[in-house]
Amino acid sequence: MKSTDQFTGAAGRKPELRLARRAVFMAVLLFACLGLARNASAQVVFAGDEGGLTLTAGATASGYEVQYGEQKLLGIAAVVDVDTRRRFGLEAEGRWLMFHETNQLHATTWMAGPRYHFTRGKFQYYGKGLVGVGQFYFPYNLAQGNYLVIAPGGGVDYRWTRRVSFRLADVEYQFWPQFTFGSMSSYGVSAGVRYHIF
Repeated sequence: MKSTDQFTGAAGRKPELRLARRAVFMAVLLFACLGLARNASAQVVFAGDEGGLTLTAGATASGYEVQYGEQKLLGIAAVVDVDTRRRFGLEAEGRWLMFHETNQLHATTWMAGPRYHFTRGKFQYYGKGLVGVGQFYFPYNLAQGNYLVIAPGGGVDYRWTRRVSFRLADVEYQFWPQFTFGSMSSYGVSAGVRYHIF
């Protein structure tokens, strides 16, 4: 087995980490600007198109299949959504796939990116495109690597009360294009609960 330094070598991984950080920073900056945008006072504001932001935070349980070793992992995730009332927003998530592991193989991802949502009754449907950093822990903890991760996905939430929503299903496909042994993918589904802060 190669040493940990060969997987996590700073020279080999710094460009992709810088790329991921820049992408997350640009996504946050873009949606902060969208959230601050206001209509001019002379404009007519339609009821369904008013400005403003909503903030929700929540937690989910996840089941994923990881291509490396065809592992099926269970985990938890923390999710924060900042949405405008114009159907666009930003999602950030941290996911820890560390249960039901075999040979101590597990993965953690930190990602953020834009999301588009629309509501039908008490259901909110959404699509998202996330980018960030994945930390992959190889079997027996002999090595650990940090990689760029790109993850499209989508799902549906159910508004139970004014403050509480259930995330009925969130489907995500993770693409790890610069994985040590060639590109790798993982995919899974999550469900959980969300709290509307404002």
